[in-house]
Amino acid sequence: MSPLRSSGLAGHVATTAHVQAAYPFMAETGLGSHGPYIGRDIYGGAFCYDPFHLYNENVVTNPNCLVIGQVGRGKSALLKTYLLRQIVFGRQAWIVDIKGEYAPLARALGVEPIRLEPRGRVTLNPLTPKGGPERQLDLAGSIAAAALARPLKPVERTALHTALNTATETTRGREVTLPDLVQTLLHPDGRIAADLAMTPVQALDATRELALALRELCSGALAGMFDAPTTKGLNLDAPMVVLDLSAVLTASPVALAVLMACATAWLRATIDQESAGEGHQRIVVVDEAWRVLSSLGVGEWLQQSFKLSRGLGVQNVVVMHRLTDLEATGAAGSREVRLAEGLLADTETKVIYAQPQDQIARTRELLGLTDTEAGLLPTLGRGWALWKVGRRSFLVQHRLTPLEHQIVNTDQKMSERNPA
Repeated sequence: MSPLRSSGLAGHVATTAHVQAAYPFMAETGLGSHGPYIGRDIYGGAFCYDPFHLYNENVVTNPNCLVIGQVGRGKSALLKTYLLRQIVFGRQAWIVDIKGEYAPLARALGVEPIRLEPRGRVTLNPLTPKGGPERQLDLAGSIAAAALARPLKPVERTALHTALNTATETTRGREVTLPDLVQTLLHPDGRIAADLAMTPVQALDATRELALALRELCSGALAGMFDAPTTKGLNLDAPMVVLDLSAVLTASPVALAVLMACATAWLRATIDQESAGEGHQRIVVVDEAWRVLSSLGVGEWLQQSFKLSRGLGVQNVVVMHRLTDLEATGAAGSREVRLAEGLLADTETKVIYAQPQDQIARTRELLGLTDTEAGLLPTLGRGWALWKVGRRSFLVQHRLTPLEHQIVNTDQKMSERNPA
């Protein structure tokens, strides 16, 4: 018989949120007090999160993070405040921003975004030699694959390698740029033909498509952004570096993928050099990640970045609305889709905001959610997210200060009253 019944006392029913006030020891311990404050755990405790500390404590095996959720549920606010709070801890943030949403945050920190636009004032050289010859070749291959919208053929990869070496010698110490590479491919010397075991005419025929695809990056919608040495005077030591690509948001999906390929190539080479020299801890945010993953070359680059994150001291954060976006990266079973899904296995932190009912099954499958976790997703309100960190799960309400709310508000136009 129940002790309450035997004593004649009526039982009392209460939620765990109320019971924890009477029994404080029932509150969730969270992940500890290290790192930035994120918000309130559903069990009442403060929720803090720092991937670098958690990695050192063997809570996670890598610092990488995935953030998904419907529009208007708080992804953007979380990311911006997370970056802002991490900067207090001495970290640096690098953001590939295709919608121009991070400019207010950057300016609040006294930083001007690096705005890329056709024939604009800023040029980034995606063939920068900062990461060394091997990295430079990898970057050239990624860009070429993105421009061709397919993997490189062996003959093209060999020609690209030889052309890059030839252009490096021809420029005599100046940075090799895309126009240099295009000219070398379109007007090959005997070296390229010899390496391909072809006549010069055969070599030109075999590499013409590659050369013309790269030339497209130096003209048209992308002209003036990636066809010259990197503009001098860019502040890469600022607490936040924002690559603003919003000026070409309306470009075709192929053009935007190539643009992101070039931008991320430059970013990766710069980080490689800086990380090797000073060992900064950085957070790299790639918004609308499915657009990047739709390019095989860039998908492979991102996969490599995920795997090298620990050695570089970098947390990669990829952002998307839903996991079915991954299916848009390529045909079913394609290398692109396998790369995209493979990134999930290399991501130890998953932040999941509300998902519509028709997305639950796929989300559960790809992220290994329990029935209880999957059942929560359609019910999550604005600012609430399921956090899966290593082997632990948390339901967290993100909280902002009034100042942060002004900086990160992306609904200002929707919430302004009609002056009439």
